[in-house]
Amino acid sequence: MRYQFIAALIAAAATSSVFAQAPLDEIVVSADYQSRTLPDVPSSIAVLDRDTIEQAAQSHFEELTQLIPNLNWAGGSNRARFFQLRGIGERSQYEGAPNPSVGFIIDDIDFSGIGGIANTWDVERIEVLRGPQATRYGANALAGLIYLSTVAPTDTFDARARLSIGDDGLASAAFAVGGPVSESVAYRIAGQHFRTNGFRDNAFLGRDDTNERQESFLRGKLRITPSDATTIDLTGFLVDQGNGYDAFVLDNGLTTFSDRPGRDAQESIAAAMTVTHAPSDRWEFVSVTGIAQSDIEFSFDADWGNQAYWFDFFAPPPDAPFAPDYDFFSERLRDRDTINQELRLRSGPEGRLFNDTTDWLGGVYALRLSESLQTNDDGVFSDGTFPGEPSVSQANSEYDATQLAAFGQLDWALSADTAVSIGARLERRRTDYSDSSGLDVGPSESAWGGHLSLSHTWQPGLTGFVSLSRGYKMGGFNLGAVPDGRRTFDAEFLINLEAGIRWYTDRAQASIVAFRSRRRDQQVDTSFQLVPNDPSTFVFFQDNAASGDNLGLEVESRFQVTERWQISASLGLLDVTFDEFVTPDVDLSGREQAHAPGYTAALSAQWQHPQGWFWRTDVSAMDEFFFSNSHDQRAESRVIANLRAGRQWDRFEVSVWARNLTDERYGVRGFFFGNEPPNFEDTLYLRLGDPRQYGVSVDWRY
Repeated sequence: MRYQFIAALIAAAATSSVFAQAPLDEIVVSADYQSRTLPDVPSSIAVLDRDTIEQAAQSHFEELTQLIPNLNWAGGSNRARFFQLRGIGERSQYEGAPNPSVGFIIDDIDFSGIGGIANTWDVERIEVLRGPQATRYGANALAGLIYLSTVAPTDTFDARARLSIGDDGLASAAFAVGGPVSESVAYRIAGQHFRTNGFRDNAFLGRDDTNERQESFLRGKLRITPSDATTIDLTGFLVDQGNGYDAFVLDNGLTTFSDRPGRDAQESIAAAMTVTHAPSDRWEFVSVTGIAQSDIEFSFDADWGNQAYWFDFFAPPPDAPFAPDYDFFSERLRDRDTINQELRLRSGPEGRLFNDTTDWLGGVYALRLSESLQTNDDGVFSDGTFPGEPSVSQANSEYDATQLAAFGQLDWALSADTAVSIGARLERRRTDYSDSSGLDVGPSESAWGGHLSLSHTWQPGLTGFVSLSRGYKMGGFNLGAVPDGRRTFDAEFLINLEAGIRWYTDRAQASIVAFRSRRRDQQVDTSFQLVPNDPSTFVFFQDNAASGDNLGLEVESRFQVTERWQISASLGLLDVTFDEFVTPDVDLSGREQAHAPGYTAALSAQWQHPQGWFWRTDVSAMDEFFFSNSHDQRAESRVIANLRAGRQWDRFEVSVWARNLTDERYGVRGFFFGNEPPNFEDTLYLRLGDPRQYGVSVDWRY
C-alpha cells in the first residue's frame, strides 16, 4: 500500500506535458568569488531558493538534505551536523582537534563541524558546492561546502510571521521585519522559537521530552551605503539550541529506558562585517570579517538503561552477594572561539587584463581558532558476584590553530562563447594542543590546491564545462589509547575531474555532472572499544588508507510544466570504494566506504491555483549504505514522502503538512558493539530518523 501510494504521487506529478510560458526564477550563486548565474558556474552545485526552502522545510536544513544529490548525514546527534558529500565527510563527534571535510558557512561565518544550528527561517538561499573547493575555502572543504545566505535588508518595508503547531508537542513562532531607515541604511531583524518533544518516550522517567528540540535564534542585519562606491553589510545573531539527546534504544525503537538522558546543546554568538569598495570601474576591494563564540554540550546515557531494566538481563540468583549494577554516562563540554579575516582585490569591468579578456582576483585569508574541551565519564559495573566500584574520569584539553592563506584566480575569455578559469590557494596551518594526560603537540604543515576549468556556450541556454581540481585536508593526531604507531596521521589530497552540461530556458532548467575523484593518503575513521562492558570507552581514531576511488553522477532539473504545475527532480549515483586499506585490525580493500549510498533521488511536484490553493509533494529515495568502516552493518534503503497543502490570501496563508507521510522507519546512524549484559554480544543498534509528523502553519505577510 505504501509504495502504491508513492507511485500514485509520482504519476500525479507527471500528468501534464505541455509547457506554459510562466518563467522560472534566475538562480544567482554567491558562495564562490564571483556572484554569477548558475549556468556560468563551472562546477557541480545544488541551489535551493527561498520558495523551495519555505515549502519543503519546517525549521531546519536537515529536512532539505534529501533534495540534494549525493548528500548524506549521520545522526550521531539530535540535529544533523555531520555531513557527507560524495561519500566524504565526518560521521561523529570529533576527538581533539576539529578537522572537517565539509565546510559549513552561515552568512560568511564559519561553523564547519558544528553546523547543527542551521535554522531555515528567513533564509534566502542554500548552496551546496560538491567536490573540492580549495581555491575558495581551503582545507575545510575537501569534499565540498554548504553555504546558507539569510535574507538581506531591502529598500522597501517588509514584515512576516509564522505560527505552527503539530503533533509530538510541536509549537513554533517566527517573525521577520525589515526595510529602510534612511536613504543609506536598511535593516532586517528575524527570530524564531521552535520546540518539539523529539519523538521519544522515556518509559523509566515517564517523560516524552528527553530528546526534545528547544531551538531559538535572533538575527539582525544592517546594510549601509555611505556612497555609491561603498557598501557595508553587518550581521549579528544569537542561537540557543537547548536540545536533549536520548535517541538510542536496545530494541531499535522509539521508547527509551535511560535514567540519565543527555543533551545536545549549543549556544553561539556570532557577527560578520563585509565591506565592498569600488572607487572606479577598474577594481574592487572586499573585506570579510567574521567572529563567533560557541558553547557546546554533548552528553548521553552510555548504557541506555536503568537499574531496574538491567536487573532482568543479569538474572542474579537469590543468594547473590551483591546487587548487579550497570550504569555509565559520558559528557563533552566544548568552548570554541573563531575569528577570520579575508581581504581580496578583484578586477572591475574596465580593469581586465590581456586586452580586456581576463578578470583577475587575489587575496589573503587568516583564521584563528581556539577550543577548550572538558571530558567527563563515570560508570559502574557489577554482575552481582563482586561489588561494583564506581569509576570517574575527567580530561581537559586546549587547542589553538592559526591558518594563513594566499589565493588567486584568473577568468579568461578565449572567445565570446569559451572561457578558462584557473585558481590556486596556498595555506599554512600552525597548531598547539595540550591535555591533562600530558600530551603536548604542535604540528604545522602547508598544503596547496586549486582548479582549472574550461566552459563553453553552444547556444543561449546551453552550456558545458570540464574541470580539474585539487583539494586537501590537513593531517593531525589521535587521542587516547590508540595503537602503537597510529598517534598521528598525514594530510589527505583529492584530485577531482568532472564534466557537466546545463540547459536553461525560461521554463526549464537541467544539469548533468559526471565526476571521478582520486583520494591519496585517504583519512579513514575507525574505532574500537577498550573495555567490553564499558560503553563509554569507545576510542575513535584516524588512519591513512593507501587510496580511494569516487565515481558518480549528479542530475538536477526543474520544469514549469504548466502555469499551475512545477516539477523538480534530482538523481545522484555514487560508487565509492577503498582501493587498498589494510591495518592490523581490518582489511577494507575493495569495500564501499561508509555513508556513501549508491543512489539518492528526489521528485517534487508543486501546484498553484489562481485562487490561492496550493499543494506540494516531495518524494525522496536513498540506497542502503555501510554505517561505519569498523563493521559491515548497513542502513536499509528508504523512500520518504512529505506533503504540504493549503491556501493563500492577500496577507495570510494557512497550510497543513505531513512529514514522513508513510511513517517509514529507517536508521541514520548505526553502532555494532556489545551493550547488553551479561554476555555483551555484538549487536547492531540504530538511531532512527524522525517518524511521521503532521501539523498546521499560519503565515502572515505585510
